[in-house]
Amino acid sequence: MLKKNIIAVLLSVSLPFAAHAADSYSMDPQHTYAHFSVNHLGFSTMQGRFDKSSGKVTLNRAAKSGSVDVTIETASITTGFGKRDDHLRSPDFFNVTEFPSLTYKSSAIKFKGDTPVSVEGNLTLLGVTKPVTLTILAFKCANHPMNKKEMCGADATAQIKRSDFGMKFGLPNIGDDIKLTFEVEAYKD
Repeated sequence: MLKKNIIAVLLSVSLPFAAHAADSYSMDPQHTYAHFSVNHLGFSTMQGRFDKSSGKVTLNRAAKSGSVDVTIETASITTGFGKRDDHLRSPDFFNVTEFPSLTYKSSAIKFKGDTPVSVEGNLTLLGVTKPVTLTILAFKCANHPMNKKEMCGADATAQIKRSDFGMKFGLPNIGDDIKLTFEVEAYKD
């Protein structure tokens, strides 16, 4: 009888923890992009993106917690103009030979109800790590309408100063303020 009571107590204590376990998601590289925009000579806003990224997201909505870990291949930068892309890959900008990736690792996710609304974390670019907050503009989890697999998607944005990371070429003519936008789709593991 004592053994049954101990098992019942252990089960009653462990079940709530199992019910609140975090779900893990792997980013879909075909539907995940990092975009950026920067002022060019005061005349226009130049746009670009990185075509190769990978990462993991964990979410525990009940505990209002989670994590984000993203790696972006800097050589995958594209602006639609090959000569500019080559210059952006050079030591003047992303120095892709020495720094083949940039990373973002979260330290906290803030929720409003069951929905994440921002991510606090650290961006590492050119070997320099700085805190960056991502504001989540859109978020949805559901079964994918075509393949029926569970997934989550989000659009998030942040503002950084490239000079904070040591990228100073062309200042002030090429803007210091960079708007980052991340479009993410991730399948449940």
